Amino acid sequence: MAVRIDRLENGITVATDSMPDLESAALGVWVRVGSRYEAEREHGISHFLEHMAFKGTKTRSARAIAEEIEAVGGEVNASTSVENTSYYARVLADDVPLAIDILADILQNSSFDGDEMRREKSVILQEIGAAIDTPDDLVFDRFLEAAWPGQPVGRPILGTPDTVRSFERDNLESYLERYYGGSSMIVAASGRVDHEAIAVLVSDRFETKGNGAVPDYPRAAYRGGDTRAVKDLMEAQVVLGFEGHSYEGQAHFCPQLVASMLGGGMSSRLFQEVREKRGLCYAIYAFHWAFSDTGIFGIHAATGGDEVDELMAVILDEIERAIDGFEQHELDRAKAQLRAGLMMALESPSARAGTLARQILLYGRSIPREEIIERIDSLSLDDVRTCAAGLVTGSQPTLAAIGPVDGLRPHEAIADRFLSTVS
Repeated sequence: MAVRIDRLENGITVATDSMPDLESAALGVWVRVGSRYEAEREHGISHFLEHMAFKGTKTRSARAIAEEIEAVGGEVNASTSVENTSYYARVLADDVPLAIDILADILQNSSFDGDEMRREKSVILQEIGAAIDTPDDLVFDRFLEAAWPGQPVGRPILGTPDTVRSFERDNLESYLERYYGGSSMIVAASGRVDHEAIAVLVSDRFETKGNGAVPDYPRAAYRGGDTRAVKDLMEAQVVLGFEGHSYEGQAHFCPQLVASMLGGGMSSRLFQEVREKRGLCYAIYAFHWAFSDTGIFGIHAATGGDEVDELMAVILDEIERAIDGFEQHELDRAKAQLRAGLMMALESPSARAGTLARQILLYGRSIPREEIIERIDSLSLDDVRTCAAGLVTGSQPTLAAIGPVDGLRPHEAIADRFLSTVS
């Protein structure tokens, strides 16, 4: 990989990953601030700021931003996560200067017009309402809130209707000035890109205001718990989980393998037992999400109200069997899936730019794929079995359920089952 990284005088880190055979480029600005950094009164402001960045600057209207990038066949967008916010574009290689100019403009010169703010508040309130009306989205919000109750890491990224309505221009300007400084920003690009040219453009177009503070916040304290909402729905949405591993030391690879072996595809244990043999649901999968200082391992499925407790019983049984029963061929398959996913992502300039930016934010460097593959391959079957046992017996389970779930066994029975399965 032709990766180059430089720290500019304005504090911004520029990182490029060249793919010279392409005709296009993907690039963006990743900022080291997301929803978990927000004070309670600011809940949702990272996401609101991301929306408002495209609603006009001192020199471009919202329409002009869209027209300029689309006039060259490109696209521009943004996203907010728990720990960072990204603003990115995909263009033909010759149009990289335009993309950088637009990204710099929206991040430094947004006008935060009052009428635009009122309209965008309405849009986000509809977005919050849509999430509430979508059980398979809402169940994950409830799941994270139960895992980390009362903590920013467990709050929905969108905010609440009350906090969104409260935001004023001064709030956005203060938040932008506080956190969007040079040392908090990574400009990453991949595709047919010229590192020196991008560094010059970023140096010329970005005039950062300070270093960009990273607020002090307490480390996440996983608690676990139970949240249920009995509703008249066709399906019962259920997510069961446990405390996972953080990105610290890259310890997250082992629970990723556990998730893949347990519920990572049609050949996985859960899919075969729950879907293929018993027909209890259409889809079931396991996952592991890592953050900088915490993580969560979980299983999601949806089924009918009459089957929801049977579904839970089968999940518990399969977890119990898996802890000591994982076999080498399952581990080999899971490793192949992770390696293939890594290699396939290398074919996408957008994926490469995003991965490069996140690695620098987390570890301060680019991590070669050979190093990642070596870490994955070094994990033995005993390592994975030990990891699986630690996940399900090392913390209180978290359960979120929505729909016809009144027949689902109590949380205490689930917790007792896990404590007794491995002893």
